[in-house]
Amino acid sequence: MPDGAALRVGTLNLASGRGPDGRVLAAPALAAAVGDLDVDVLAVQEVDAGQPRSGGTDQAAVVAHALGAADWRAAATLTGTPSPFRRTWAAAEPDLRGPDTAVPVPAYGIALVSRRPVRRWEVLGLGAGRARLPLRAPDPATGRARLWWIPDEPRVAVAACLDGLTVVGTHLSFAPPTSIGQLRRLRRWAASLPGPVVLAGDLNLPGGLPARLAGATRLVSETSFPAAAPRTQLDHLLALGDGLAGSDPAAHHLRVGDHRALTVTVRPPAAR
Repeated sequence: MPDGAALRVGTLNLASGRGPDGRVLAAPALAAAVGDLDVDVLAVQEVDAGQPRSGGTDQAAVVAHALGAADWRAAATLTGTPSPFRRTWAAAEPDLRGPDTAVPVPAYGIALVSRRPVRRWEVLGLGAGRARLPLRAPDPATGRARLWWIPDEPRVAVAACLDGLTVVGTHLSFAPPTSIGQLRRLRRWAASLPGPVVLAGDLNLPGGLPARLAGATRLVSETSFPAAAPRTQLDHLLALGDGLAGSDPAAHHLRVGDHRALTVTVRPPAAR
């Protein structure tokens, strides 16, 4: 990307590839669901790789191919199969896997895909909080609904350093005290990356709060969750630092995920 060239950036919570009916989409349907999303760089959250529940699909690779993205990186937060019913998973080390890397074990985490050439990739582990999320679901032993308490998972951020711009993708904790701390740590980390920087992802913080906490510019102001009838904005595209302009913000109701995808065109200073 020449210095100052405009590009389209987006974020999507994939929900392990689940469609509107809650069923996980097979690879061809997943590709069709995201294929019309015209973005140069897309941050993707809740991404499966080699998971039995999603047919063993490498979802990051499917999304990248559907978007015509030649380069991508996935960062697992969990290995094994996440389950509210039994501990069959473990925290993953913050590490990056790309197009030429096999899926050694079932994994779950985030991905960042790019149509534009990436000069270098970076990853930052953000740790996990102590909070637990309540979930009402059937007990496999009895079939009766009961309340399960889901532990927080480790969180990571992935940065793609392009010519003239860096995009950071992440998925922050569901516990506000933890996600606020993670956001502040991300802000400090982003200051060490080639600027300007766009932060993209499901930040699990509502409305204008993330921009205020990070001292950032909110590039998209659209409700995004839940996808069918959104009431709040948990997904964000933020400009960190000065000199980055955004235009044509949009929210997209896709046939995959439980959040709406958000996109915006960004123009570094030299493009104006």
